[in-house]
Amino acid sequence: MGTDMKQMVMDDLERFPRRRDYYRRVGKAWKRGYLLFGPPRTGKSSLIAAMANYLHYDFYDLERSSVEGNRKLLIATENKSILVVEDIDCCTELQDRSAQARTASPDWHSPRRDLITLSGLLNFTDGLWSSCGDERIIVFTTNHKDRLDPALLRPDLMDVHVHMSHCTPCGFKIMASKYLGITEHPLFSEVEELIVQTEVSPAEVAEQLMRNKAPEIALRGLLEFLKMKKRDNDEIDAKEAEQSAMEAKNIQEPPEETSEGKSQDMINIH
Repeated sequence: MGTDMKQMVMDDLERFPRRRDYYRRVGKAWKRGYLLFGPPRTGKSSLIAAMANYLHYDFYDLERSSVEGNRKLLIATENKSILVVEDIDCCTELQDRSAQARTASPDWHSPRRDLITLSGLLNFTDGLWSSCGDERIIVFTTNHKDRLDPALLRPDLMDVHVHMSHCTPCGFKIMASKYLGITEHPLFSEVEELIVQTEVSPAEVAEQLMRNKAPEIALRGLLEFLKMKKRDNDEIDAKEAEQSAMEAKNIQEPPEETSEGKSQDMINIH
């Protein structure tokens, strides 16, 4: 997460507990919705824990498979709570309902009865049940924001959208300061250049930095890891490009007729 996004989230969290009178005046439930989206291992769960620690709130993990169970939990939870619905894109009925999305996504399959429905989740988070209690934050996480139904993305349900991206040079410097206690090093420029060229998660970078307390050794280990990751990614991209080219060629060029097929056609004509 970039510095600007981090500050925006902190400011929003600080403002939320102070707006009790505002929510009462406008007649809305005193709650705030967050959507954390991005590739796996980019720190979504860690951010939720940080939010709870920052506000001194309890947090509860809601089940995707049970509306009734979540209603009981909602009644039982205290105020000043964070309710978490992780991997919401795994619920098939919460994906985009349009026919175009269904045909375009290869992972689309028919809904299962054990998964929470879209209407059930909307009633739970934004209907009458959402008024059971005050000062609550609901956090949704997903690896695929584009698969979610637009009804879930509206501002009064998911007020704040936070993109958890792959590691950035800024994120690397923050982790280097945290894990190695340094803010500058001759190897920083080479590491930052590779991070820009390689899709690597913050968790992977942190894992490499934690392997040795000596900054020189840790950074060189990270460099080797990034170079290997880049080679693997380049190989995958090359294979995908080759496969796409072959598929395009097969579509443009119809299969050639065999000599047996031509002879058979001549017999049929006669």
